[in-house]
Amino acid sequence: MRKGATQKFDDRLTMTIPEFAAATGCSRNLAYSLARQDKLPVPVIKLGAKRLVVSRRAVERLLDGEVACNDR
Repeated sequence: MRKGATQKFDDRLTMTIPEFAAATGCSRNLAYSLARQDKLPVPVIKLGAKRLVVSRRAVERLLDGEVACNDR
């Protein structure tokens, strides 16, 4: 991807915590709280000191009713 270009939302393999909250219908604050405690029903990916994201595929499986594998 060229410098300065933005990737389309659907092309990304991860989603932010606010995007997770919107997709699952929970509040942004609850999603962040659960993510910080490592208690989301999908694995949290920590990028650096503050950035938290989750796998889009894991969220899709969760919403499809598949059992989430959250072994830590």
